[in-house]
Amino acid sequence: MNRFTQWLIAIRPKTLGISLAPVLVGTSLAWVEKSHIHWLIALATLTSALLIQIGTNLYNDAADFERGADTHERLGPERATAQGWFTARQVKNAAYFAFGMAFIIGIYLAWTGGWPIVILGLLSLIAGYAYTGGIKPIAYSAYGELFVFIFFGLVAVNGSYYLQTLTLSTNALITAIPIGLMAAAVLLVNNYRDLETDQKAGKLTLTYYLSSKQAKMLYLLLMLTPFLVPFLLNNLGLGVWLPLLTLPLSLVLVYKFLNETVSPIFNNILARTAQCQLLYSVFLSVGLIF
Repeated sequence: MNRFTQWLIAIRPKTLGISLAPVLVGTSLAWVEKSHIHWLIALATLTSALLIQIGTNLYNDAADFERGADTHERLGPERATAQGWFTARQVKNAAYFAFGMAFIIGIYLAWTGGWPIVILGLLSLIAGYAYTGGIKPIAYSAYGELFVFIFFGLVAVNGSYYLQTLTLSTNALITAIPIGLMAAAVLLVNNYRDLETDQKAGKLTLTYYLSSKQAKMLYLLLMLTPFLVPFLLNNLGLGVWLPLLTLPLSLVLVYKFLNETVSPIFNNILARTAQCQLLYSVFLSVGLIF
């Protein structure tokens, strides 16, 4: 395996749609409600969001190895530091580089959006580091899913909308909810799969505090509640029902999560959950426009 492939695996490309989805939805809604779009701002927003997630993923890779959460017993995909492809310092430096590039792009976004974007941008960067960095990492607590819901749902969708319009919208808040819920479902699958090895490393995630049945019901709610959103949107056309096209995939994933024994098959469930969220956001964005 060459270096490029190893770094590609390290940034976890199968989950990067979690960053794309909210920017796509927020920008599309701005286009519909304000009849214009700033393409450079949209590109900068997307790039910054991707860089923050890449930085978070890389730092998580190194930090989990250092804390003993990534061992040979883990069922998840290969991790760069644990596999010995790179040292923890190399991976952390790559994370800092990603955060730094996001900060540089964020200067342009802050100049465009003013103090609200300065605050949101700094909070996003701090949160990306705090997810597995610091004395009490978010990833090692019961608040990981809530963190993802807030930053990859509420903050990202509304921030993307605000950068285009310099205003806020009830519809933006509503559409942020399903995007955040499905993003949280991705993390829930990850934590449910890794519960046993995480517990040994002192990584007590939400699934540690829930029973298996409660975790399964939570996944069901996270994956099916988004399909109620079309009932809540104001003054938009029938196109907002397009996300229902992803309902069959969501139902299949719920069935698998509820019935499969914890095994490497959960790697596929995790990847497909991320794909489902991205497909939902694409159909929602198209539906908003048309």
